[in-house]
Amino acid sequence: MIELKPDRIKELFSKFQNSRVAVVGDLMLDSYMWGNVRRISPEAPVPVVEVRSETVKLGGAANVANNVLNLGAVPIPLGVVGDDLSGQQIRKLFNDLGIDSKGIIAAKDRPTTIKTRIIANDQHVVRADVESKYDILAETEVQILDIFKSQISALSGVILEDYNKGVLTPRLIKGIIAICRQHNVYVAVDPKFNNFFEYREVDLIKPNVRETEEALGIKINTDDELDSAAETIFERLNCSQIMITRGSKGMSLFTKADSSQYQLPTFAAKIHDVSGAGDTVIATFVVTKTVGASSEEAMQIANYAAAIVCGEVGVIPIEKDQLEAFIVNILLKK
Repeated sequence: MIELKPDRIKELFSKFQNSRVAVVGDLMLDSYMWGNVRRISPEAPVPVVEVRSETVKLGGAANVANNVLNLGAVPIPLGVVGDDLSGQQIRKLFNDLGIDSKGIIAAKDRPTTIKTRIIANDQHVVRADVESKYDILAETEVQILDIFKSQISALSGVILEDYNKGVLTPRLIKGIIAICRQHNVYVAVDPKFNNFFEYREVDLIKPNVRETEEALGIKINTDDELDSAAETIFERLNCSQIMITRGSKGMSLFTKADSSQYQLPTFAAKIHDVSGAGDTVIATFVVTKTVGASSEEAMQIANYAAAIVCGEVGVIPIEKDQLEAFIVNILLKK
């Protein structure tokens, strides 16, 4: 195991500003209703939430871009929103953060994806989704690909963030990966079930255990079964690395070139909410990797970042200064 040192952390974090990462995928708006529960409804056996406040935040691929920004790097979001008020809200949130929103296309054939979470007494009570899962139109694919091509020469890395909402179609996936390979740009994938086996020849694919089980049609209960699953993914995708996040069991990184495995236990002392943790992991890993970190170093830093966001309620992006101080403080105690 590579032993991180405070000086190495400071060196890597000082370079984050040099990283430019395109985030391509399903942009979402996360809406929150915060309140308390004091009684059960007389109309049905459900809790009545007395709403105290409401907030909206960037979600999905937009949250990944926000994590990239909060790490001090430059995010380039590319995706689709509806031609509606929620789509305008996403653009405004990006613009308020100083994130270029030129890569966001307003489509008239679909709504903006919205996830509304109702949280009462710091507990997630229910979620309501507004979305379209149909593939985007061919003309929209071309628009995204043209924008991507115009950005490729300035990119340090690319994250394909797939939530099965129809933006990352097989043609778009293949086109983006081909351009990345042509320009030697690092490309990582956070996959879901539908297009899992379209992500061939990427540098990193980061499913969680459940997504791996769904894609392969298996159950993973032991380390041997996890190893076998990784072998199958390597055979079918010809990718360079696989990082499988395992919840309370931590993370496992598999490298094809030398058949190595690297395991990390979770560092989360307490888990309030895992929403958005995967977004934070891939954003942190890719930003760190693209400034010269080894995969083991990037994974350790991403693991620390996940520990922080899992201790919060709701989808909260990681903060660079908070993460750096958190890690250095831990390392100094060792």
